[in-house]
Amino acid sequence: MVNKRREGVVYSTNPDFDFLQNNGEGGETLPAAKQLLYIWLESKGRKGKTVTLVKGFMGQAKDLESLAGELKRTCGTGGSVKDQEIVIQGDFREKVIRYLNDKGYKTKKAGG
Repeated sequence: MVNKRREGVVYSTNPDFDFLQNNGEGGETLPAAKQLLYIWLESKGRKGKTVTLVKGFMGQAKDLESLAGELKRTCGTGGSVKDQEIVIQGDFREKVIRYLNDKGYKTKKAGG
């Protein structure tokens, strides 16, 4: 997945530069107050099953996995991390937004 938020990258003359390697997976995790997470509701392509998606996390994979675990426990349901997105089974948008806001993240309801 190509990261659409190309903050700070305008042009690179380095022939070995690969933007996909620099999408936040290896860098430091931004503090919660500096992150804007988008909360989506989606059922398309999932055989009618509804899921809540959390997109826009900027940080290391282990921190994303940790946040996903906290959200799954809070919602009392299953989920996973895929393509830098947290997938929570079911419609838990309000609960996820409330939890993330309490942790200091900025959230925005989007899609679905």
